[in-house]
Amino acid sequence: MPILQTHQLEFYFRKGQPIVRQVDLSVPKGSIFGFLGPNGAGKTTTIRLILGLLRASGGRVEIFGQELESNRSELFQKIGSLIEQPSLYLHLTGEQNLEIARRYTQVPPSRIPEVLAMVGLQAAARKRAGAYSLGMKQRLGLAIALLHQPELVILDEPTNGLDPAGIIEMRELLKTLNRDHGITFFVSSHLLAEVERMCTHVGIIHQGKLLFQGSIEELQSAQVQKRSVQLETNNVDQAEALLRQQYPVQRLANGKLSIPFESKSQVAALNQSLVLAGFEVYELNLQGADLEEMFLEITGPLRMESLV
Repeated sequence: MPILQTHQLEFYFRKGQPIVRQVDLSVPKGSIFGFLGPNGAGKTTTIRLILGLLRASGGRVEIFGQELESNRSELFQKIGSLIEQPSLYLHLTGEQNLEIARRYTQVPPSRIPEVLAMVGLQAAARKRAGAYSLGMKQRLGLAIALLHQPELVILDEPTNGLDPAGIIEMRELLKTLNRDHGITFFVSSHLLAEVERMCTHVGIIHQGKLLFQGSIEELQSAQVQKRSVQLETNNVDQAEALLRQQYPVQRLANGKLSIPFESKSQVAALNQSLVLAGFEVYELNLQGADLEEMFLEITGPLRMESLV
């Protein structure tokens, strides 16, 4: 059973204007689920609906198999969250910030050094939070979210504003926490490359509508299916006849041959068979959609709709 599900989730704002439109999310337990979309796509609104910070206009949210609306207090004991920037007392130390959070979460004092170690802030525990870098503040916010040992942690753009080193640091931290502690993460982002490197599953939202949902492997498989190998030789007719014995070959208007891409080893085999048959290979390269192009293709119909 998924750890988090939404069913036809909707939210309308200002005279029926849809912000979230019939979203059906399914987040597997133990995953790092990347909730991907451009700015303004509806990511933060969806997260606020999941956390009960906004009342849905329609649909429902289920967490751990229970409906959110009627089981809030029980469910929130097993959920941690960091929405936008962490709310910290900048004049207090990292340890003191955690102590304040510990008192309202009612966990034992021993939990503070545990979460500091989990996020790598032991050395900065007694340093004022105001002197922390942005990346350290994000990690302290994450430590606060982890205090009560949640099974599900929801993060809204946790790498937003971080420099490249900070982005890598946060990415590796989430992967380690997922692997070593079994925490399921639901992470919103507008950075496609970062989602691909960090997450096991992804949902793509645009204009409030969920356009794709599945594993990273499924997304990459769809990418591969849209790629092709283009080649140019000294004798296109004979090369086409040779390759057609094994592959579906298409001749392009520019005189090159196009073959559906399967793998890198397939490209090497193509080159080897042509050379061994005496052909001169002038060009051999991959064409087609990378993940960024696929994202643009997936969101394309609704981008056009927004222009109408």
